[in-house]
Amino acid sequence: MRSIWNGAISFGLVSIPVKLMNATENHSVSFRQIHTEDGGRVRYRKVCELEEREVTSAEIGKGYEDPDGSVIPITDEDLAALPLPTAKTIEIVAFVPAGGVDPMQMDTAYYLSANGVPATKPYTLLREALKRSEKVAIARYALRGRERLGMLRVVDDVIAMHALLWPDEIREPDGVAPDTQVKVRDAELDLADALMDTLGEVDVSTLHDDYRAALEELLTAKAEGTSPAAPATDADSGGGKVIDLVSALEKSVRAAKTARDDGAMAEVTPLERGGRKRAASSSASSSGRAKTTPKDVGGKKSTAKKATGAAAKKTTAARKSTSKTASTAKANTSTAAKKTPAKKAATKNRARA
Repeated sequence: MRSIWNGAISFGLVSIPVKLMNATENHSVSFRQIHTEDGGRVRYRKVCELEEREVTSAEIGKGYEDPDGSVIPITDEDLAALPLPTAKTIEIVAFVPAGGVDPMQMDTAYYLSANGVPATKPYTLLREALKRSEKVAIARYALRGRERLGMLRVVDDVIAMHALLWPDEIREPDGVAPDTQVKVRDAELDLADALMDTLGEVDVSTLHDDYRAALEELLTAKAEGTSPAAPATDADSGGGKVIDLVSALEKSVRAAKTARDDGAMAEVTPLERGGRKRAASSSASSSGRAKTTPKDVGGKKSTAKKATGAAAKKTTAARKSTSKTASTAKANTSTAAKKTPAKKAATKNRARA
């Protein structure tokens, strides 16, 4: 990891030589401006508006423009002469609780590495002191020609520094909040709480940029001369319009619960107050529908039972008929058997005569 600044952390009378490195990197896909007709690059050239000619980087300096439009030239020597005690030092000015820093002030993040073996001991001392106190250090430092405010904290076994905006750089949220007075009902709050509980927590390390992945697939497909895959559409998208807030919340809770159940996650927290009443009403309504359906189906079952009973009667009748036929056949056979000896006796008498 390449360092972008070398200096020292000033911790009272202790000086800790450190190297500063970027802790983040930008993975966004960048584009170039091109001429749409022939694909040629469109570039910006630095032109002096007085001489109307392109100038090189060596000819370019700094200047401050007054409100009246006049420009005051400022040289690097002028800036170097300014008193800047933090030019090569990260000067710790205070230790505050971790929650004492407004997240609105957070800016770029850096890693601080001990610069050399002698710096290892004081670096470790500061790191362990921050860990045990559960505090962060507020510091001043200079980078890229200006003094900045920073916050030092421990990340794993490394001291990290977040650049902070100065308090006067944070705008007041005047006119941002809704200017219409709205009353939120307990039922709506209960459903919102249930939705929050159902969604639960997330491991931030598992999140990724879906848009960037889709954009990379698009670029790969275009480079290979193939058609990109059709994007998935959300059939339930309502265009961002919420007609019934309670219905939207209930639908969101059900959707979140289904998603979590599919992943063997926890159940939804029972709703309170109005939410319980609404849920009970919804359950009663569902139960009523469930009871209505069996009645309809029950009519069909009754018809089926009648048909089954008729079939059973026919079967019984058929069995009785078969049994009666068999009995008649047996009786006929017995009669025939009795008549046979009589016929034989009559034949014998005729023969004797």
